[in-house]
Amino acid sequence: MRVIYIDIDSLRPKHIGANGYHRNTTPNIDKIAEQGVSFTRAYCASSPCVPSRASFASGMFGINHGVLTHWGPGCDFRISNHPDQPMFIRYLRNQGYKLATFSSFADRHDAFWFMAGWNEVHTHTLKKGNEDADEVMDAVLPWLDENGRDDNYFLHLQVWDPHRNYTMPVEYQEMFKDTPPPAWPDAEAIASHQDNYAPFSALNLFPHGDGKSNAPSIPDRIRNSDDFKAFVDAYDGSIRFMDEQLGRLFAKLEELGIMDETAIVISGDHGEAMGEHGIYGDHVCADEAVHNIPMIIKWPGMKQKNKRFNELVYNVDLTATIVDLLGIKVPKKWDGKSFASLLREEDYEAREYLVWDHGLYSVSRSVRTDDWLLMRTYHPGVVPLEPIELYNMKDDPNMTKNLAEEREDIVAELDHLLQKWTHEHVQPGKQPDPLPLVVQTGPYKYVTKEMWENRLSKVIGREDLRDEFLKNIKAK
Repeated sequence: MRVIYIDIDSLRPKHIGANGYHRNTTPNIDKIAEQGVSFTRAYCASSPCVPSRASFASGMFGINHGVLTHWGPGCDFRISNHPDQPMFIRYLRNQGYKLATFSSFADRHDAFWFMAGWNEVHTHTLKKGNEDADEVMDAVLPWLDENGRDDNYFLHLQVWDPHRNYTMPVEYQEMFKDTPPPAWPDAEAIASHQDNYAPFSALNLFPHGDGKSNAPSIPDRIRNSDDFKAFVDAYDGSIRFMDEQLGRLFAKLEELGIMDETAIVISGDHGEAMGEHGIYGDHVCADEAVHNIPMIIKWPGMKQKNKRFNELVYNVDLTATIVDLLGIKVPKKWDGKSFASLLREEDYEAREYLVWDHGLYSVSRSVRTDDWLLMRTYHPGVVPLEPIELYNMKDDPNMTKNLAEEREDIVAELDHLLQKWTHEHVQPGKQPDPLPLVVQTGPYKYVTKEMWENRLSKVIGREDLRDEFLKNIKAK
């Protein structure tokens, strides 16, 4: 079996045409979705980039693989490749598969454990994630010419384009100038975001330097609906450019005569905020927008076509499912649960809830059920978050009204699930939860406490926001 895994950084599932997006951002991805299935409620178990890909590499939750932030305390990858708990890539290789990756992820984040197990590692540029999708395809397509018709390989390729700063050719941004942006955030919501002191907020869209935009495609700030439209046009333009480059990949598979018999999996490391929690184009907490990831599977012989599933699934469930679909036993100590039986139209016991966490800019852990999202923030870092936030995701998908005080019964119910989940994963003989390490040292990586205090006061000129920031971190 040939498997091609397309790893897209910072792609919101809501911006994929096959998932109902009103803009024509992903015509080539949509064609793959028509031949397979899409999961609209798939989530990364830990965010952002480094914790999420540690889950991909290990098949484990962050509480077990040890990586909840980008470096320092709480970023100690600790999977030792025990036979019952092997790393995903090493496990496939032991089963006779050839493994190749085209990715600059390890170079960008000094995450060299990601290199373990591959037969071939192609760091096709030294741009550390700043390369565009055409550069990735220029490296991948010759590899396919040479190896594409072989059997039993797993090809991983990563594209960064939906990650800021949206460096696609300007004509891709202009493609959407006559198409309305998403209905939310509207003018009222954008106005309410003007007093948010977080990095990547409407006020602090560029949190370094003088605050001016360092990307031609992006405005300095989100002051109004016109600014938001320019911003989302750039984001969607980067998606469309990336999608056209994936079209080159799919055309190559057709040219080689292997498209129908090749499994294609499209997913990503995390989503992206577009106004949720007042953040634009980044990822600062454990909310829905950051953790919701794309998940599309086209698998040879799969009967179900052009179908969307709404089951709650993790990224670690996807790796377990790939192994299962390949006819390989899922390691019993992985945290991932295969949903291959769902794809085979067999009995499947869905997860009743998910727990996920985040450790960059803020430290939070969340519980997600069908209807509700509870987010507990253990350290607000540089983000104005409440210690407990509760959202009705069916009535309020953009998380605009915190119901924690009104629905103490739901808070208690979800808190019980959170404590139950934590107890299951922190037991005698197991390594400790890394989250307290990030809380103890603070989620100050790219933005330090001293830097942010100075910026709010002297660069932004908002001493009131500086005082609010200092008050929040003092009360953590």
